[in-house]
Amino acid sequence: MNVILHLGLGSFHRAHLAVYLHELIQSGDTGWQLAGGNTRPDMAETIAALQAQGGAYTLETISPAGEHRYTRITSIRQVIGYTPDLAGLIAQGASSDTKIISFTVTEAGYYLDAQNRLDLATFADLRADLDAARAGQPGGTIYGALTALLRARMKSGAGPVTLLNCDNLRHNGDRSRGGLLQFIELVGDTALLAWVQANTTSPNAMVDRITPRPTPDVRERVLAATGVDDPAALMGESFIQWVIEDRFIAGRPAWETVGVEMVQSVDAYEEAKIRLLNATHSCIAWAGTLVGHLYIHEGTHDPAIRQMAFDYVTDDTIPVLDTPEKPCPIDLARYRDVVLDRFGNPAIRDTNQRVAMDGFSKIPGFIAPTIRERLAAGATIDSVAMLPALFLAYLQVWHRGGLPYAYQDQAMDAAVAHAMCDAADPVAAFCADPPLWGELAGDARLVDAVRRAGERVAAFVAAHGHRA
Repeated sequence: MNVILHLGLGSFHRAHLAVYLHELIQSGDTGWQLAGGNTRPDMAETIAALQAQGGAYTLETISPAGEHRYTRITSIRQVIGYTPDLAGLIAQGASSDTKIISFTVTEAGYYLDAQNRLDLATFADLRADLDAARAGQPGGTIYGALTALLRARMKSGAGPVTLLNCDNLRHNGDRSRGGLLQFIELVGDTALLAWVQANTTSPNAMVDRITPRPTPDVRERVLAATGVDDPAALMGESFIQWVIEDRFIAGRPAWETVGVEMVQSVDAYEEAKIRLLNATHSCIAWAGTLVGHLYIHEGTHDPAIRQMAFDYVTDDTIPVLDTPEKPCPIDLARYRDVVLDRFGNPAIRDTNQRVAMDGFSKIPGFIAPTIRERLAAGATIDSVAMLPALFLAYLQVWHRGGLPYAYQDQAMDAAVAHAMCDAADPVAAFCADPPLWGELAGDARLVDAVRRAGERVAAFVAAHGHRA
């Protein structure tokens, strides 16, 4: 039996990779199965529920038209409980049955700066994992965990393995591989470094399915519809997409038979998704929070917010993704409209809190590239500048303690963020931050555009009767 070991059994994995593999198994192709667990002691109740249910759980999907479907997903055959030494994960990673190690840790979990270097200065947990790895111990970051797994695999002689990133990170395979190789080099394990370079591949992939955090009403609906009381139940939209570069060193499931797009290069799909979907999602979440909306669909149906999102894509993003020199294979205008329809699905009840998180990695990853490319072409950035202006206004509300929920941001240095908001000129301080802007930091064109956009944000908030 061939095994995919997945690190991070959160909602997205269970509504995406696990679903595609489930469909493959249901079609009669039973050569692959999933094992998985977490590298940190989180989601304890969900992990316990999955263990009690033999890895099975119920997925509810809801279409924009309101159609509900319920599927019992059974592709996860081994749920590995968390222990600080990661013994269960390491044992499975070192098994010759494991041919793919996949992972979902969110964009900020890769600790990469604008130059794709590990940001050791900012992240104490990354430094702690380096110390642990030098002492031969595993860690909770993706690099600390993978180093421990791959060391054990090298020693066991289990053979090559594919490292498959399932996060919304541009060039996610290349960048996570770069971070891992830097980490191993800093550890000083030259033998492991050479082994990983020779015995692993890291295909880039584009993943897409809106998957909110499960709420108690999901479990209630599943019980009412199926008669099964499932504490591990979750919900996602009906739309699903996965595009993967076909670079697997130790074999792979025949995913193309169940709708996965296996391609030579994921670049065009990745850019469209990150800039037209992910950035727009954040725009709606930040704007919606500023005027008191709780859910993404509420902001999407707010004419002013929808127009901001539409203008960002139409005015500034499509022109840099679809050019005469490099035409895009995707109908980007249609993709934009499908995205807004998906975001407007009221049944998903995706929260602004979930989507608004991790702005300090989303600005450089999702938004800055469009600004950089527009400026390089001598074009205006008035529409795209609304997104960082919204985030700065949102950050200022956080600074004052005015958000209606807790803001989570793995890449944010809270002291630096507070200092930006306390500065005599917050816009200039925000636009001068190198981790956010890279070589654009302090660019007068960026400062001017964000300042003017900030005035439009303030007018938008005032028109809604709020004081953000």
